[in-house]
Amino acid sequence: MSTATANIPDTNNAADRAAIDRSCRVPVLTFFATAIFWLLAGTVFALLASIKLHHPNFAIEIPEWSAMVIRALDPFIPASTVDAINGALTFGRVRPAHLNTVAYGWAATAALGVCIWLMARLCRVQLRHSGFVTAAGVIWNIGMFVGTGAILFGQSTSVEWLEFPPYASFLLFIAYALISIWAVDMFVHRKPGHVYVSQWYLMAALFWFPWLYGTANILIHLQPVQGSVQAIVNWWYGHNALGLWFTPVGLAAAYYFIPKVIGRPVHSYYLSAFGFWSLALFYSWNGGHHLIGGPLPAWVITASTVASVMMIIPVVVTAINHHMTMKGNFHVLEYSPTLRFVVFGAMAYTLASLQGSTMAIRSLNKITHFTDYTIGHSHLGLYAFFTMIMFGSMYYIVPRLVGAEWRSAALIKIHFWSCAYGIIFMVLILTVGGLIQGLGLRDANISFKDIVENTLFYKVVRSGTGFLLTLGHVVFAFHFLLMLLRLGRSGGGPTLFKPANG
Repeated sequence: MSTATANIPDTNNAADRAAIDRSCRVPVLTFFATAIFWLLAGTVFALLASIKLHHPNFAIEIPEWSAMVIRALDPFIPASTVDAINGALTFGRVRPAHLNTVAYGWAATAALGVCIWLMARLCRVQLRHSGFVTAAGVIWNIGMFVGTGAILFGQSTSVEWLEFPPYASFLLFIAYALISIWAVDMFVHRKPGHVYVSQWYLMAALFWFPWLYGTANILIHLQPVQGSVQAIVNWWYGHNALGLWFTPVGLAAAYYFIPKVIGRPVHSYYLSAFGFWSLALFYSWNGGHHLIGGPLPAWVITASTVASVMMIIPVVVTAINHHMTMKGNFHVLEYSPTLRFVVFGAMAYTLASLQGSTMAIRSLNKITHFTDYTIGHSHLGLYAFFTMIMFGSMYYIVPRLVGAEWRSAALIKIHFWSCAYGIIFMVLILTVGGLIQGLGLRDANISFKDIVENTLFYKVVRSGTGFLLTLGHVVFAFHFLLMLLRLGRSGGGPTLFKPANG
């Protein structure tokens, strides 16, 4: 099939596109609005957790004026309120609260909104029962509030990526099923025509996530497996949540928006297919490399290491496809907010994935394991890759749902550069600090106390980069609120960084 015709997304006419957008408006905007709320909440938790790594007592005691207010209200509130709040602000609670609010509150919620809109556009059909989808989104957010509250007040399961207690996880699972069924329904009732690259990734992600999430919760919380097998299940899920849920959605968005903005088809249909199937083949084995050095069968670790290195294939193939699609059109990055965010994210995907392949090699893993190097890698994947692509997707989708353009190019610039510089410096500082930690841990002559003192500077700088990200998030949330209030710019073309002709 000719790539010239096979890879041009949603070629239906303007009236059909407008009708499709109207059908998606309420649920997609609901998902985006709540996702941004959880992004801000997760950012607060992240700052608290980061600062506590170099100032452990920060916020662990309620300020005196707050304590006075609480004591004045003592007849109306439990006597243990101060202790409960202090407990909720400890590192052991704000850190998992950060992970879960960002992963499920921000990333997954934004992904669901993008999934619904992309599927509707690419299938060229309207979303049916949008009120039902919106209600399911409300259930999802109730689950988020219940789960986050449980973590903060001592009911965490202590299993990374699965800290929500089963009753909160059940709400998320039910909500997800009710949402995804209508996304799949659009694919089933799609208009005749080619199934685009983005649809492959979206359909795969929609089926992979419930399989991963349901299986992991059953094998760890409901019918728990024994011993070290729990660790295998834990990292089978934790790694695949990124690689078989967030990654396919991020790549689907990149494969849609890059050709859409520059006005040319994806470079190669065959490279797209090869990249998709090789991702599906290799990624699900990768989680075991988090357990190198653990009490596990050697073949489990070896299989995971080999599969992790083999991930170089789909990553390089996808990078080539994106680069060749952009070839001759890199100047558009000067103008388009969507393209700038999405291309940044696509480049970060290449870097994060190649870095992940090297981290599975035992000789390097001996140094990076249990260090900030791994934390930097996770931020490169979930933030620099996925989150930046979600930002770019929203900059394209939201104006089509509210009927107005973004108010200010200056605000978009602040958002992009604060987040871009923030995540670049954060990853760099965590990488360097992590290597220093790892080399120190390998040296029996260096005490753990000395390692902590030697890397304290890096943790302080890391908190500084977090404030840069916070600035970007607050600016984006404010700008999005203006759009929801219909205070965007009416008339004219899209909001660009500068006029396309100059």
